[in-house]
Amino acid sequence: MPDRGSGPSGPRMRVGRPSRRSRTLLMTLGVLAVLGMVFVMFAGFWTDWLWFRSVKYSTVFTTTLWTRVGLFAVFGLLMAGAVGLNIWLAYRLRPPLSAMSLEQQSLDRYRMSIAPYKKWLLVGISALVGMIAGASAAGQWKTWLMYVNGVPFGRKDPQFRLDVSFYTFDLPWYRFLLGFGFAAVILSVIAAVVVHYLYGGLRVTSPGARATAAATGHLSVLLGLFVTLKAVAYWLDRYGLAVKSSDFKAADNWTGLRYVDANAYLPAKTILVAIAAICAALFFATLWRRTWQLPVIGFGLMVLSAILIGGLYPAIVQKFQVQPNEQAKEAPYVEKNIKATRDAYGIDQSEVKDYPGVPQTDDKAKLRQAAGTNASIRILDPNIVSPAFQQLQQVKGYYAFPSTLAVDRYSGQDTVIGLRELNIGGIPKNNWINDHFKYTHGYGVVAAKGTTVDDQGAPDFTQSDLPSKGMFGTDFEQRIYYGERTTQYSIVGGPQKELDYSDDKGEKETSYQGDSGVNLDNPVNRAAYALAFSEPQILYSGAIGEGSRILYNRTPKERVEAVAPWLTIDGAPYPAVIDGRIKWIVDAYTTTNGYPYASRTTLGQSTADSLTNSQRAVVAQENQVNYIRNSVKATVDAYDGTVTLYQWDAEDPVLKTWMKAFPGTVKTKSEISKPLMDHLRYPQDLFKVQRELLTRYHVTDPQTFLSGSEAWAVPDDPTTKAGTAVPPYYLSMKMPGQAEKDQVFSLTTTFTPNERDNLSAFMAVNADPGTRDYGKIRILKLPTSKPVDGPKQVQSKFQSEPKIAESIRLLRGGDSEVEYGNLLAVPLEGGMLYVEPVYVRSSGLKYPLLRKVLVTYGGQTAFEDTLDKALNVVFGAEAPTTPVNPPPGEGTVTPPTAQDPTVKAALADAQKAIEEADKAMKAGDWAAYGKAQSDLQAALKRAIDAEAKQSAPKPAG
Repeated sequence: MPDRGSGPSGPRMRVGRPSRRSRTLLMTLGVLAVLGMVFVMFAGFWTDWLWFRSVKYSTVFTTTLWTRVGLFAVFGLLMAGAVGLNIWLAYRLRPPLSAMSLEQQSLDRYRMSIAPYKKWLLVGISALVGMIAGASAAGQWKTWLMYVNGVPFGRKDPQFRLDVSFYTFDLPWYRFLLGFGFAAVILSVIAAVVVHYLYGGLRVTSPGARATAAATGHLSVLLGLFVTLKAVAYWLDRYGLAVKSSDFKAADNWTGLRYVDANAYLPAKTILVAIAAICAALFFATLWRRTWQLPVIGFGLMVLSAILIGGLYPAIVQKFQVQPNEQAKEAPYVEKNIKATRDAYGIDQSEVKDYPGVPQTDDKAKLRQAAGTNASIRILDPNIVSPAFQQLQQVKGYYAFPSTLAVDRYSGQDTVIGLRELNIGGIPKNNWINDHFKYTHGYGVVAAKGTTVDDQGAPDFTQSDLPSKGMFGTDFEQRIYYGERTTQYSIVGGPQKELDYSDDKGEKETSYQGDSGVNLDNPVNRAAYALAFSEPQILYSGAIGEGSRILYNRTPKERVEAVAPWLTIDGAPYPAVIDGRIKWIVDAYTTTNGYPYASRTTLGQSTADSLTNSQRAVVAQENQVNYIRNSVKATVDAYDGTVTLYQWDAEDPVLKTWMKAFPGTVKTKSEISKPLMDHLRYPQDLFKVQRELLTRYHVTDPQTFLSGSEAWAVPDDPTTKAGTAVPPYYLSMKMPGQAEKDQVFSLTTTFTPNERDNLSAFMAVNADPGTRDYGKIRILKLPTSKPVDGPKQVQSKFQSEPKIAESIRLLRGGDSEVEYGNLLAVPLEGGMLYVEPVYVRSSGLKYPLLRKVLVTYGGQTAFEDTLDKALNVVFGAEAPTTPVNPPPGEGTVTPPTAQDPTVKAALADAQKAIEEADKAMKAGDWAAYGKAQSDLQAALKRAIDAEAKQSAPKPAG
């Protein structure tokens, strides 16, 4: 047989290095992959920068960015340095190799394998822990900015007599530093133990000492540092007691020291500081003594002390000193909690007055007159009539109104208002061009009187149609590029025309002329947004050209939160027509959870009611806070998206701190224009947080607070079956004891006793910034001896009264649906007047119409077609007639009693002008309406001047 190994048995395959062409291709692909990953990371950064620059808040972006970068670098390097130093030190302190045990022989294989890479391992491990620590530190940018920019509150906590700013601005940063120190020491100990074990400094099974002297000294120092940090932690825990939440039957989320904290935990923490300091000294002494005996004993005693002094002793104090006489022991601390909580939530100036709850007069005419003048009772429910706006004013399917409309006031009249926003789901044909280029905006404002409806029960529109016309005129920017429903991006201003609106003459097109948005006229920006929105067509579409701009972050809440990430945003922005523009008004809050002694609340829970949904929920609703201020009023222009922040609470130290951190971002209160001021109001979410706290904290006596005998509850909404809280209602009214003589735009709510349905209190806040009592909270406390019907009881009586029940049954005939509107409560002459509109949605209509009004007062109930008729039936008297009805906002004008011919002629002209105005409004002739209003003003002025001249004192002699 031939020798197979001696000669060629066939062709051989040569395995060699790849060709130069292949190597070049692989290198090119690798470089492209790296560049691709870098560009993906760059795209997010770049688009953020472009957006902040477009809204002119680039300083927010840069300040936040450099703060994050600085924290990442500093704390990343510190962590990397600490861990790397201890790894290097443990390696340097390794013992010389001697006779190898089995344990060391096994470890030797690992030592040999990592020997060529030990420098890279040192750098890699240090870099990894440094990056993790740096990323964690970067997330603390708010804590750092508050620490370095904090301003004093000017108020001290009652226990340690430190300014509140220590707890809100300083203590969180100290706690972060402490946590970072613990992490650095623990990671250093782990790294040192691993290296010492790997190189023989620590032994588990080898004969002889378990640790070398060098390893013992090294680890002792690290453990000494750990115990030192523990001593610092015990010291900070003393102050932490002032902001510690605990379970306490007197209140949920109780915050602050109680008797056991002040008399057991506080001294225990002080003692533990001393014990930990001694224990740390024993660990450091190991550098000279070279033995673990004393430090281990000291550490064991510290742990035992923590259990006995820090745990068992307070439990004994609570069991044998507090519980047998809890009210007396806890009363001083409850008093501190009440005062701090009322201060922190701005309810310390709440005025609580007793209110009889039953009519204090039998004069029917007087009661009927008061019912007409004490409140502008709103029968148009903004939560019910959105479908009516939708059906009557939507015009096209690609428009939509929000499910809950806004309540504002115009010319002194409560007005329900909504914007005709873009509805992407209603576009006739959805495709990329239609969704993002053609259908880009809504169009027009629709408003209706809050206190009246038309003859059919539909909203009585004062601004309507498309283009919108009416009380605001037509000479204002009606396009709505930014709104609550506008969540998609649009590309505008380029070669592709946009649909403005359509009418009988066809489609009207437009091209965006605003300054908002980011230019897409260069390939870098287009590529970045193609990546950011995962839409490659942005990169190459011919619909994008010179002048094209991309609009996004388009809801008012999104925009305000983005430019001011340190604010908490109210859940109910609302639109207003101001100086020829539609502006969204957004309330914003500064909050903290570090106010000493003030009990905490969860924003999402406190602000939830029967109207809360994903669109109306407060931003950061999961946040727990114990201090809140409506410190900022913001506006967002509906056309160009301009965001403007105004300082509203000039005394708020939290806002002052953020204004130091972000100078120039918030304008002063004095820069708020008069037209804007006329539409500002007290915010709903703040009111809901305050009313939740006032269910308990209306009580200022500690003993009564502890007993819980006067605790209230926010009633469930009786008009729904969801079992959720009744929402607060905006209403122009006069509260007993208010400073203003006329009706004031107010925000109102009711309270019931815990687990009972009768009325315990009525609460209202002056919501009109144009009045001197703005923000004043007034509470009318009803007697417990004579129960007054609460909302649920009133609703039950409405539905159970035979005549009303029969009428409602008839209204439901033919598959019609009955919907109950807002149940309004109004204090009136000692009693409570309840009014509820009743809507009917017949099977042939897609929207509800007001058909009946329910009214009850003093045990009398009426169910009539109109509010006036229902009030007449309840009070058994007709509404008084007035010769002159002034225009909205002018108040009631009583004609002069003198029979001066000039006065009589002027009043006759005024009456004629009123009639002309009514005719013009019904006809929709707004030019004639404006002329009639001018004539009315002139006539009233003539009458007033003539009366003043007539009543002026004549010169003597």
